[in-house]
Amino acid sequence: MSKISNAITMLNLLSTGKKYTIEELAKTLEISKRMVRTYKEELEKAGIYIDSIMGPYGGYVLNQYIKIPERKLKKEDYELLDKYISNSDSDIDKEKLELLKDKIRGIYIVSKNKEKELNLNDETLKKYNILVRSIKESKKVKILYYSFNTGENERIINPAEMFLFKDGWYCAAYCELRRDIRHFELKRIKKIEMLDKNF
Repeated sequence: MSKISNAITMLNLLSTGKKYTIEELAKTLEISKRMVRTYKEELEKAGIYIDSIMGPYGGYVLNQYIKIPERKLKKEDYELLDKYISNSDSDIDKEKLELLKDKIRGIYIVSKNKEKELNLNDETLKKYNILVRSIKESKKVKILYYSFNTGENERIINPAEMFLFKDGWYCAAYCELRRDIRHFELKRIKKIEMLDKNF
């Protein structure tokens, strides 16, 4: 794919809110890890900032909402066009067809990956947006959280990262009550409020 197609496809993947390692992005886009870093730099020059999470479970995450038009295509659409271009004797439209093939491939990759993502309902999306904003602004958050052991209890947390695990969204945060890092499942957060206090 062209550089622009790859950068847009990478942005589309990150816009799901899922954290991707450089290796995952490189494999999906069929490029080198160095090129993944280059696309990140180019997107940031355009004002689209991608956060780098350090450590063994690190990767890239996009903590901002960007509206990107989405179309769904099947793998067969891409393969049919690829077969036509490969077997065509005419060079007249080959360049345009190659560009079209790049677009289709990028859309297919994102569609395939997004099928695996969790669709957020309105209530969960509200919690997600508050937590993402608090991460960006380093604000404390007060939650009413349901624990299987102790039932509902109020917590003050310092959110650090959002992530998908199995079939749900979680927030990794420092819990002031437990004085340790905890993982909070969004569907078990009963009430949420971002406080005007930094951590």
